[in-house]
Amino acid sequence: MKKKVLLMGKSGSGKTSMRSIIFSNYIARDTRRLGATIDVEHSHVRFLGNLVLNLWDCGGQEAFMENYFAAQRDHIFRNVEVLIYVFDVESREIERDMHYYQDCLEAILANSKDAKIFCLIHKMDLVQEEVRAKIFNERFSELKTRSEPLKISAFATSIWDETLYKFKLSCSKSQAQFKSMEVRQANFAAFFDILTANTYVMVIMSDPTVESAATQMNITVARKHFEKLETSHMTR
Repeated sequence: MKKKVLLMGKSGSGKTSMRSIIFSNYIARDTRRLGATIDVEHSHVRFLGNLVLNLWDCGGQEAFMENYFAAQRDHIFRNVEVLIYVFDVESREIERDMHYYQDCLEAILANSKDAKIFCLIHKMDLVQEEVRAKIFNERFSELKTRSEPLKISAFATSIWDETLYKFKLSCSKSQAQFKSMEVRQANFAAFFDILTANTYVMVIMSDPTVESAATQMNITVARKHFEKLETSHMTR
């Protein structure tokens, strides 16, 4: 089950550094040796079970951007599940940035209208701390207006603080080979286990004396039903 993720933004916005920290275990200082992205770089990240992110890191040089919207429009923007657009908070060409962003949204609307859209206001470490919230809120407000009728989410990020590492922690947990866990306290018992190839189940019992075997048997019975539902959904 492969999901296409499109990573876009102007050259120098920091999108490749962000990708390398989250998905390739780079630390911030190591990103300095990364070169500019040429055209489109593809990578695959495996998550729970058979879920694979097909990550398209699109070079942000003007010539490449123009080519995406002209010659490669359908190829780039078809079947996109998630668009992540990275803005350099210190960019001096905000109108040009917005122009390319809105071109992306137009192509998404035509080819992948149900895609989730995330905007990263990046390099926030370069902004004085006392005005960061104000600047982010102003940029987010403008992006929401320019994105209509599409809905977006936005985050203030930097490779030098915890903002990206929260994403990285989530991704790392998702790729871990966790199988099951049992927690018992005086007033309850909790069981965590694999349900299907892409989901986990948590069962909380108010009676802490319930046997693990009984709970596991119920999960096993339920698993067959949910596996059928998942298979049916994937084949639609």
